[in-house]
Amino acid sequence: MKNQTININTRSHTELVDITDHVKTFINNNKIENGICMIYVPHTTAAVTINENADPSVKQDVLMVLNDIIPWKANYKHLEGNSPAHIKSILCGASELVPVADNQLVLGTWQGIFFCEFDGPRSRKFNIQMLSCQ
Repeated sequence: MKNQTININTRSHTELVDITDHVKTFINNNKIENGICMIYVPHTTAAVTINENADPSVKQDVLMVLNDIIPWKANYKHLEGNSPAHIKSILCGASELVPVADNQLVLGTWQGIFFCEFDGPRSRKFNIQMLSCQ
């Protein structure tokens, strides 16, 4: 089983960072032909998701809707002031599984893998782990 931890620095309070190329590089560098790739975010105020990566306005729309349904100002009990980030990370999830076939991620034409920052900017990391079927 191959794995790697990648560090990233986010730039905004909330943002979606396309990490697809990081995952593709991991697969190519490890010469993985077939299997399942897991991307995992070990943070409680960040997440990972798969969505459209062709039109940047989709990222803006996703963040706008998340901010509309989970406002920053509400009667939250958590004292650190980042309850909305925790809730958003629950909705988006901490991991994604992507098939790998013939040394390629099996993603749809317009799909990309995104690190979801909900309490930035800060130094973050995500893990890539490959379950190979070779």
